[in-house]
Amino acid sequence: MQGETLGVKTQIYDSLKRGPVAWEELRGLVQYRDLIYQLVRRDVVSRYKRSALGIAWTMLNPLGMMIVLTVVFAQLFRTVEGYPAYLLCGLVAWNFFSQTTSAAMTQMVWGSSLLQRIYMPRTAFVVSAVGTGLVNLALSLVPLFLIVLVVGLPLRWALFFLPVSVVLLAAFSLGVGMLFSAWAIYFPDVAEMYQVALIAWLYLTPIIYPADIIPETYRFWFLHLNPMYYMIQLFRKPIYEGVLPTVPLLAAAAAIALLTLVAGWLVFTSRADEFTYRL
Repeated sequence: MQGETLGVKTQIYDSLKRGPVAWEELRGLVQYRDLIYQLVRRDVVSRYKRSALGIAWTMLNPLGMMIVLTVVFAQLFRTVEGYPAYLLCGLVAWNFFSQTTSAAMTQMVWGSSLLQRIYMPRTAFVVSAVGTGLVNLALSLVPLFLIVLVVGLPLRWALFFLPVSVVLLAAFSLGVGMLFSAWAIYFPDVAEMYQVALIAWLYLTPIIYPADIIPETYRFWFLHLNPMYYMIQLFRKPIYEGVLPTVPLLAAAAAIALLTLVAGWLVFTSRADEFTYRL
């Protein structure tokens, strides 16, 4: 609604004409897209401006983890061809998920002062965490492709499917990030407990070890009920195996990503109006 005072148009907010919060948050993200860009830029710049290695650390960090884990586990899993590439594929995808979801909770706490001063979509902080994670993921692909070539694995045409894998992984991470961010605002201990859960989740997912070593009787519980198993497989197949994911794998991953994103968005936005008073 618009009014006019002394020739100056003013905007009048009518709460009765407000649409569903989930839809209003989505509209807000489009309107505040420049703010999201600035939040991502701030995170990337501030993370590396005092680092001697700068942005190269994003590429060296997963590479260093791969070297350590390869030294420890390479002989144990020597039947896995190109084990360093197998391991690094899983680590890159896992690091994106774990860092993004953890950063989403941190971003909400950091943004509390802004929320108390100005209006902005609360989802912007979680979305910017995913945006920062995508920048880091893109940089991490450089050493990953180098390792794939070093161990003698070919880069095949299936790599063109990789953007689909990244989009589904990002959607799943965004959904999980929103769910845990909404809970962490009411229960601050959730953030600490989540870090412990991530460690357990890492070892329950076939990242360091091949999935076929899990006994058949436990595969339903440790693999088929583990959403990150599908995400890791979707990411690993076009890079490490050089093949397209199967239709059942793609369908399962897409369903998990979509359901998690919708659930996270609805839970987060349903409580969004209360965040300013809780933070």
